[in-house]
Amino acid sequence: MASVPWAEVREKFQAALALSQVELHKNPEKEPYKSKYSARALLEEVKALLGPAPEDEDERPPADEALDAEHLSLGLPAEVVEAEGPVAQRAVRLAVIEFHLGVNHIDTEELSAGEEHLVKCLRLLRKYRLSHDCVSLYLQAQNNLGILWSEREEIETAQAYLESSEALYNQYMKEIGSPPLDPTEHFLPEEEKHTEQERSKRFEKVYTHILYYLAQVYQHMEMFEKAARYCHSTLKLQLEHNAYRPLEWAINAATLSQFYINKLCFMEARHCLSAANVIFGQTGKMPASEDTTEAEGYVPELYHQRKGEIARCWIKYCLTLMQNAQLSMQDNIGELDFDKQAELRTLRRKELDEEESVRKKAVQFGTGELCDAISAVEEKVRYLRPLDFDEARELFLLGQHYVFEAKEFFQIDGYVTDHIEVVQDHSALFKVLAFFETDMERRCKMHKRRIAMLEPLIVDLNPQYYLLVSRQLQFEIAHTYYDMMDLKVAIADKVRDPDSHIVKKINALNKSALKYYQLFLDSLRDPNKVFPEHIGEDVLRPALLAKFRVARLYGKVITADPKKELENVAASLEHYQFIVDYCEKHPAAAREIEVELELSKEMVSLLPTKMERFRSKMALT
Repeated sequence: MASVPWAEVREKFQAALALSQVELHKNPEKEPYKSKYSARALLEEVKALLGPAPEDEDERPPADEALDAEHLSLGLPAEVVEAEGPVAQRAVRLAVIEFHLGVNHIDTEELSAGEEHLVKCLRLLRKYRLSHDCVSLYLQAQNNLGILWSEREEIETAQAYLESSEALYNQYMKEIGSPPLDPTEHFLPEEEKHTEQERSKRFEKVYTHILYYLAQVYQHMEMFEKAARYCHSTLKLQLEHNAYRPLEWAINAATLSQFYINKLCFMEARHCLSAANVIFGQTGKMPASEDTTEAEGYVPELYHQRKGEIARCWIKYCLTLMQNAQLSMQDNIGELDFDKQAELRTLRRKELDEEESVRKKAVQFGTGELCDAISAVEEKVRYLRPLDFDEARELFLLGQHYVFEAKEFFQIDGYVTDHIEVVQDHSALFKVLAFFETDMERRCKMHKRRIAMLEPLIVDLNPQYYLLVSRQLQFEIAHTYYDMMDLKVAIADKVRDPDSHIVKKINALNKSALKYYQLFLDSLRDPNKVFPEHIGEDVLRPALLAKFRVARLYGKVITADPKKELENVAASLEHYQFIVDYCEKHPAAAREIEVELELSKEMVSLLPTKMERFRSKMALT
């Protein structure tokens, strides 16, 4: 080392960084890692020039602190040990090289070699890991090992590395607090070293990465509450330090909203979605930086895809908020309960009084102008449950706006399943809006709109490739016709003498519902057209419910022909009997359809008597 000028060592190191970071996009297509390999060669030269690791630094720790790739002791240091003196300084510089060699090998998909270098880096730094000069490098090495083990699907090992990083960061900030040296500074002359402000920015970026990767690990481990908390903190820090890519940030915030929606935390969900809209609007407008490099370059298809995905998150927000209101206000037959509605109006006043304190508890994104921009979007969207038709319609229209936006990208050609899911959500918006409508004719028209959007989808859908989707559509269309028929019967009951047009309409709706329920039930048959003796759990309730509704539909057919009426009652009895028999053979099925089973048993006992009366009446005539 003494024979080689330090300036030359620094130059080689800087050249290696340039090859890794700057020259990468210039690589030939057939040699995508050419610059990485050149950088690696320079790093190995620097390592050789620095000389071997000090013996005491390269030794393995004692048995109770075994330090290897799989069993790293991740405990916190008891005290700060500064890397002072030429021996310690050489160990730290070698650790920097081992770190970059580790990252280099990982980038070229040589994971085992990368792991080996990163573990060597940790070993060299172990006693100095809480020091001002080494903490950032140590954290970055642990982060990369955490990512590496996560990619190997060894999630618990990844969790251990990343949680150790978080704990070490917290200990450093508590005990020392000043912005530490950035790893690259070990090879910079004194006059080129970073300012305190730049060091702080870089260290906070390291911490943000810890939270970001921990959020993913917790998500993978199904620790959803923790994952959401870490994701929210990550997004907040990225905004604070202006270290984010708009497209990526916006989709992450929109995705986080889905967690809050599932928890029925609509204020937080609205905030995430509003922030996603505002940040998405920055796409292509932010100045380039190390956080907005070529990966963030404006790609029209990706832009429109993300726009469609965020729109779908908004649809779920509107739909779930409306459905939650419906569940809160419906009676035991699914109709609006006016007493419950009145109770919720009283509760609404209390919710409005508490709004300000709730808002303060929520994690807010951004400050200053950005915060104002997000608030401006939020103020146009309600987060309290709608309690009447006008409030529900307001949410419906917002959801419908985003349906049209989502369909711009998720078109039937190329995105069959996604397109159908968006249309199904549109149908669901109409369905829940109909709950708030008191005029039965208008409710019928809303269901008719659902039929108009759903039926065309099933015409061109090949059930061989889209069996599950086909079944969903068949069942939903059948149920929509079923609801329309019930509404028409209720309207007819209010008329003293319904005319033939109303009767014809009721029978037409009945026939359409029967057709689609039968298509759904036929889809359960085997290739020999035999209905299964044992219905799969995933379709058990829908299948038994379809049987029940088919039985009821046959009983609702209006006819003046006694023979036809007898046939309909017999068909009705056959389907009720199927439900009773199936639940006797498979007792677990009874829990899936308790109310319908009791009604089926009742009908099985009553309908034979009714059929006998029909036969007697027919014999007399």
